[in-house]
Amino acid sequence: MSSDPTAVTGVDFAFVPTRDLDAAITFYGKTLGLPCSVEMRDRGFAEFETGNLTLSVIDSAKMGLEHSPSANAIALHVGDVAAARERLEAMGVGFAADTLDTGVCHMAFFADPDGNALMLHHRYAPRMSKA
Repeated sequence: MSSDPTAVTGVDFAFVPTRDLDAAITFYGKTLGLPCSVEMRDRGFAEFETGNLTLSVIDSAKMGLEHSPSANAIALHVGDVAAARERLEAMGVGFAADTLDTGVCHMAFFADPDGNALMLHHRYAPRMSKA
């Protein structure tokens, strides 16, 4: 750990914009099963824990921002992409394409009700480093 107080040492949270906070809370909490650590509907946000990153779901309008869904997928780690995908599909979640096998990981792309890109991800082979 760096003793430099200006050094970046991690990522605290990622914003996930929504137009419908109630629907987003249901999706992230019930559909995805993420624990909700903060729910402040009157202030326009809720936070969900993934284990290493907090997803801060915000009502864009309530925060004075234009709603713009993220097209860059947040990779949600699961132990078994096929099983997680099957569970989500049974709950009505649609996926963009077949599950992708890159040779080192499985990825299945989908979106939340606001169109924010998400993916189920599982690395099954070691990461190759540049040497």
